[in-house]
Amino acid sequence: MSEVCSLKNIIEAILLVADRPLTIEQLNKLFDEEMQPSRSQIGDILEELAVDWKNRGIELKEIHSGYRFQARRELSPWISRLWEERPSRYSRAFLETLALIAYRQPITRGEIEEIRGVSVSSSIMKTLQEREWVRVLGHREVPGRPALYGTTRKFLDQFNLRNLDELPSLAEVKTLGEAQIALTLVEGGLGKEGVVLEKGPSPSKKSLAESDLAPNEVLQKQ
Repeated sequence: MSEVCSLKNIIEAILLVADRPLTIEQLNKLFDEEMQPSRSQIGDILEELAVDWKNRGIELKEIHSGYRFQARRELSPWISRLWEERPSRYSRAFLETLALIAYRQPITRGEIEEIRGVSVSSSIMKTLQEREWVRVLGHREVPGRPALYGTTRKFLDQFNLRNLDELPSLAEVKTLGEAQIALTLVEGGLGKEGVVLEKGPSPSKKSLAESDLAPNEVLQKQ
């Protein structure tokens, strides 16, 4: 095998042109049986590539669905200018609802409303599901059988998370709650920002950051 066609270069090229994240298992299946590397070999190469790209504008990132190359989020102010449409902007109510689902899933709409102290707009729940960040996990066995909501694999991928354990702590959420909250979304390996414009206290009676529930008690793996 020539140097150009080395295992490391092949894996690097595959990840650079792939239109989706790839797992070690998926990378392994792209090779013919006679030259198929072991999963540990692929893992070692991925670690080497992450180091190679460490100080570049592009990074090799492991997320829930696998590995992908993506622009570093610090560069999003410049990269976002490639698109004519304005970045999405999310209301505080939208973000609070998403945060409650992420931290306290599975959770019903009624429980979200009880914590926030206000009703949840149907348009917010619809948008969260249309974006495929939230899905119905099941139904609570109580009168009316309300839907139980939780986050999706797409939520993890777009928020650069391997799993829910990587969500910021509630202490960090509290720090963000008094200023602008910036969410970095990743689409096609390139970052776009959605920024909350509202400042000041939340309209809710009880904010998420004031909850005494520890993160490890409320995070549920998919």
